[in-house]
Amino acid sequence: MVKPRIIPCLDVKHGRVVKGVNFGKLQDSGDPVKMAIQYYEDGADEIVWLDIVATIEDQELSLDLIQKTRNALSIPLTVGGGIRSLRHVEQLLEHGADKVSINTYALQEPTILSEVAQRWGEQCLVVAVDAKREDNHYQVYSHGGRVRTSRDLGEWMKQAEDLGAGEFLLTSIDTDGTQKGYDLPMLSYVRQIVRRPVIASGGAGSIDHLVQALLQGQEAVLLASLLHQKHLSLIEIKKSLFEKGLDIRWP
Repeated sequence: MVKPRIIPCLDVKHGRVVKGVNFGKLQDSGDPVKMAIQYYEDGADEIVWLDIVATIEDQELSLDLIQKTRNALSIPLTVGGGIRSLRHVEQLLEHGADKVSINTYALQEPTILSEVAQRWGEQCLVVAVDAKREDNHYQVYSHGGRVRTSRDLGEWMKQAEDLGAGEFLLTSIDTDGTQKGYDLPMLSYVRQIVRRPVIASGGAGSIDHLVQALLQGQEAVLLASLLHQKHLSLIEIKKSLFEKGLDIRWP
């Protein structure tokens, strides 16, 4: 059985890591390369690097920073933000990304998912999805949670899986940055729809929140504010999870 992964997330804006609440009120958290190295040394299973303004501002990702980060790590590195073509994917892979995360452009041009999967393999393709509850369903948003789309969460994730998504990075806009816990109802809902691994994102604020998500069956949990604000270290988190009997990678 595959052990669940504990994954720090670096939301990068203009070369700096930032973090906010509900996709807003962003505050500077530090240098992405230094933070990635520290999390790696503390036991991270993977690193996710998301440029949160590349799509909005139509900018290219910083390939030099990504290469510098890759050179210092020996764990998987997923990079996303601003991907609009196969050439972008190729550049990221050439500069050290193991996987690419595609969000907004996949909603606009879904065929890019099958093209990436066919060329580099489904294991390379992470489909990032930002969603929030509206009445009795979940609505998908694009452009860093700023633009409401016509997509229903379940329908979009099923389509993306059929097109070749290797895994999903699912962020709840409702719980993002709140540190009040993951959106367990949303996570439970999508587990009934897709077979591919789902990385739970948005809301982790305590060890108990991680335990709840992992016991629910999530294959991975994403951490940002909890780590960036130094409430807990990765070493403390993994030690606690291990002591609680969760089958994680430790030491």
